[in-house]
Amino acid sequence: MVRYHIETYGCTSNRGESRAIESALRDAGHYRAEGPDEADVTILNTCTVVEKTETNMLRRARELEDETADLIVTGCMALAQGEEFADIDARVMHWDEVPQAALNGECPTPGPGVDPVLDGVVGILPIARGCMSNCSYCITKHATGRVDSPSIEENVEKARALVHAGAKELRITGQDTGVYGWDEGERKLPELLERVCDIEGEFRVRLGMANPGGIHGIHEELAEVFAENEKLYDFIHAPVQSGSDEVLEEMRRQHRVEKFREVVDTFDRELDYWTLSTDFIVGFPTETEADHDQSMELLRETRPEKVNVTRFSKRPKTDAADMKGLGGQTKKDRSKAMSELKREIVGEVYEGMVGDTRKVLCVEQGTGDSVKCRDSAYRQVIVQNASEYGIEPGDFLETEITASQTMYAFGNPV
Repeated sequence: MVRYHIETYGCTSNRGESRAIESALRDAGHYRAEGPDEADVTILNTCTVVEKTETNMLRRARELEDETADLIVTGCMALAQGEEFADIDARVMHWDEVPQAALNGECPTPGPGVDPVLDGVVGILPIARGCMSNCSYCITKHATGRVDSPSIEENVEKARALVHAGAKELRITGQDTGVYGWDEGERKLPELLERVCDIEGEFRVRLGMANPGGIHGIHEELAEVFAENEKLYDFIHAPVQSGSDEVLEEMRRQHRVEKFREVVDTFDRELDYWTLSTDFIVGFPTETEADHDQSMELLRETRPEKVNVTRFSKRPKTDAADMKGLGGQTKKDRSKAMSELKREIVGEVYEGMVGDTRKVLCVEQGTGDSVKCRDSAYRQVIVQNASEYGIEPGDFLETEITASQTMYAFGNPV
């Protein structure tokens, strides 16, 4: 029997991969160790989205090298920058090779029979791997390659298995969910979402990141699917990255600002209550002060309810790494300005919810005796003193919104 230890960093796709690895190990009769020092094999599932993350991954790998008997490194950094681990005593490989490789191939490779990937009452469903973009700053493409889309039937069966296993929230994930099916010359995402929502049971579905360039060609059909299916959280994550077309061109993004606006306007027209989530990169090497002002203006104009602000950092093996960068203070100042505006906008959104009654799904335990819930637009509602109400993850309940903080609201059961 193998005693294994898994550490996972990065996005929900990485967590889903780690769950699949663990499921295969568990099915083969192996079990989780208390920590790396007690494990026969330790698996480090890495992320490499920014330079700071890369540094942390290398530091953690060196720590684990001394703490465990056998170290396997997988995930995005392992695939895109495997040579960085050359001086570390570790085996570097793709995640689906890990179970077989653990302790000389004693464990099976995950296949169609792997148990559903569950994280509490959350089911993680990667619908495809890879993307169709070629962004000048992105290293993840080196790890994932072009999009590879399993059939709708295969993904629906995986979704059904998750629901039967107890999932109350299905998270549809991928590097770019909007290009699902493009490798076969089709735009399959709307049909997939409809088919998943047709599965019997009470659950909710959250669509993961979809680049504006990928969903623009289907944005009207997609908005109609959202409007017609109550199981879908009225939430989209469409990372615009910049409000300047000049910067977007240098980034080699597949969209321009007007396409992003058209997507937002269509969802505004079709949905009365929904959440727009987006990302901005500040301090891209060619970004001028005027470009930054355009990003700030786009943020004010579209007023997304969730915003990720990232300072540009050079990634190896990318074209942007060869560009002359901006000064650190410039990036810091622009990031601070955008983050302050973000907090103002998002804070107003949650403050505006106070006094409303919202049906929510309890997703996970919070701090103390609280639970984290999501309403129909995937906005976070915290219910305190959960044990007094007998509330547990997986429960649906009506709440009255009583107060708010910048990034979430508080609700009481009614």
